[in-house]
Amino acid sequence: MNHSIGIIGSGLVGSAAAYLLTLLPGGGDVILVDIDQERAQAEAQDIAHAAAFGIGWHIRAGTFEDLAGADLVVITAGVSLKPGQTRLDLARSNTHIVTSITEQILRYAPDTLLLLATNPVDVMPAVLVERFGLPVGRVIGTGCALDSARFRERLARYLNVAAPSVSAYVLGEHGDSEVLHWSAVHVADIPLLHFARSIGRPVDAEIRDTITREVRTAAYRIKEGKGVSNFGIGGCIARLARAIMADEQVVFSVSTYLDNVLDVERTCISLPHVLGRNGASRPILPELDADERAALQGSARIMQQAIAASLAS
Repeated sequence: MNHSIGIIGSGLVGSAAAYLLTLLPGGGDVILVDIDQERAQAEAQDIAHAAAFGIGWHIRAGTFEDLAGADLVVITAGVSLKPGQTRLDLARSNTHIVTSITEQILRYAPDTLLLLATNPVDVMPAVLVERFGLPVGRVIGTGCALDSARFRERLARYLNVAAPSVSAYVLGEHGDSEVLHWSAVHVADIPLLHFARSIGRPVDAEIRDTITREVRTAAYRIKEGKGVSNFGIGGCIARLARAIMADEQVVFSVSTYLDNVLDVERTCISLPHVLGRNGASRPILPELDADERAALQGSARIMQQAIAASLAS
């Protein structure tokens, strides 16, 4: 089946996502849409030349009208972080941008799935569900899918194992209040602490604090060094898009709008969801220890306040 995926925004994140998507199995049409049509055309041509070394993917620039019939539309457009800012500082400006973009998308592709990567990525799904009445499972934030990958990579590096051997998730806000779900980490189906002791690499409080800090601040450090974090989120978008389009029914920590979680109403945080052709399943609240539960509840409250402020803007 030939899938059609739109990507709104052909900057460094959108173009990285389009390019990395062409490296994954499958195939279909990818349409880059940007207010700067010349940039979109140039990026599409460049990526198409790379895609020609593979099979199955066709990249082109287009307009909102070209999104008619799209199976999935990814929104990456928006104002980027500046030094000293947090993701929540971008809420007001990016809410207006994403709302305007969504109006155009729904005009031509009313039944499409939406995957949101614009920061703050946990605010945007809630705003769109509230303002447009869209089904919750069809409006998905990339959320903590990237943070979870960073967690697995960093822990795998410490343990000197391959990252796919590590099962670990980050929950909550994609940002400063995110919660690394340490109590559920397994390596090759073995609980983390037992595995780590067995190979002589114990995970004590100091190691946990170091890894937590490095995962939580990864984007800030990358931006300090190169000005933008684009390949990580680009790969995340591509992988989530592939999971949705191929109906893989795999689990990722992504964000969807929640009527109530942990006694916090009208919020949006990352929890494990099953992703497939119909979008995201209902969220799964995993077992949490007392500290994780309190931290996740606090993260949900932060997002509740950010969403309310964005809806009022």
